Amino acid sequence: MRGTFSAASEQPVSVSVFFPAYGDAQTIGGLVDTAFRTLETVAPDHEVIVVNDGSKDNTAEVLAALQQKYGAGRLRIVTHPTNRGYGAALRSGFAAATKEFVFYTDGDGQYDPSEIAKLLSLAGPGVCWVNGYKTSRSDSRHRIVIGALYNLCAKTLFRIRLRDIDCDFRLIRRSCLDVPALTATSGTICLELVRQLETAGYRAVETPVSHLPRLHGQSQFFRPLPLLRTFGHIMALYWRIVVRPALALDTGAAATAPE
Repeated sequence: MRGTFSAASEQPVSVSVFFPAYGDAQTIGGLVDTAFRTLETVAPDHEVIVVNDGSKDNTAEVLAALQQKYGAGRLRIVTHPTNRGYGAALRSGFAAATKEFVFYTDGDGQYDPSEIAKLLSLAGPGVCWVNGYKTSRSDSRHRIVIGALYNLCAKTLFRIRLRDIDCDFRLIRRSCLDVPALTATSGTICLELVRQLETAGYRAVETPVSHLPRLHGQSQFFRPLPLLRTFGHIMALYWRIVVRPALALDTGAAATAPE
């Protein structure tokens, strides 16, 4: 039954870590190195995956060198020949993961992979997922304002309880993931994922995590056209996973009601 699962009492030690990467050649190496150093201490049974989502810089070359360093068995690379979007990169990462728990964070270096240890320490029996939340956001003022508005609107529209939907620093028990049901190819996949987990009744634990300044590259989100597209994607997702199921439920109830 969804919403329930069994779990051993010991701390989880089987973890897949993945990073979606698009134009992150300058940051992905440090993230992968930090992830391996951390996992060797807290989760001996682990794998690291990078989803290269059609990067146009030398991300592929950096990843090839990293794979030589760590071995193809420990570092796996999933390559999208063309850029398919953040949601598609997450779906590929989830599908590639094989361990009991799946952790992901972005490849731009604004989160610290060493804090995986904190999330693992909170993933005890009965906990399906552990989600970070930013205590302070290391971005410009207008990005902070837009991010806060996005979070507020998304939580209101989709009736989500999670404190910080926009914090892509998540550890999820793989048995709780219904990967085929995720369809978003854009950043709205985070809304889709959190809504899926909360609707299933899975227990979440939240913990503060660091948010670091972006030192390389530019965000693909905080621009007029991407923001407009995101608004359209949110409305389409709202219709598909909130409005349409509610209408179907009402229609079904009316059809079965006694005359």
